[in-house]
Amino acid sequence: GVRKAYAEGVPMGGDLVGKRSGKPDFLVMAMRDANSAPLQRVQIVKGWTDSSGKAFEKVFDAACADGGAVDAKTQRCPDNGATVDVKTCAFSQDKGDAQITASWSDPEFDPKLNAFYYARIIENPTCRWSTWDAIRAGVAPSPHLEKTIQERAWSSPIWFVPTKAE
Repeated sequence: GVRKAYAEGVPMGGDLVGKRSGKPDFLVMAMRDANSAPLQRVQIVKGWTDSSGKAFEKVFDAACADGGAVDAKTQRCPDNGATVDVKTCAFSQDKGDAQITASWSDPEFDPKLNAFYYARIIENPTCRWSTWDAIRAGVAPSPHLEKTIQERAWSSPIWFVPTKAE
């Protein structure tokens, strides 16, 4: 786990120089902000360029709150049922986790391609700032704006650099 990551790993912002076999494992640990909503899921965002130089990006759910499992086909967590009362902005306290830890390996890894990976942590839904403002002002929220959002945090990327053929 953590000991191995410190001993053999690459920190956020670092270069991971490729090997001819095997694929990298990523360890992500996230904790809830005590002043915000519980965590809903951990995602890994991957970006890469193919052999022609065309850029791609894909999001993978890596860990789910509430004991949920990532669907192997869709790479997504199930909905954990967290809700928000947009009349008061009260949000679910019984859904989501205070801490999520994930060990993730890229199911589509290609050791010949340059890539980057970063973690993104998604909270349960909460009220958008404009909904809070409407409640404080005693008016209805704007119908042109989303009433809720999902706050997120993210890491610096780790850059995968393939080993050059000899």
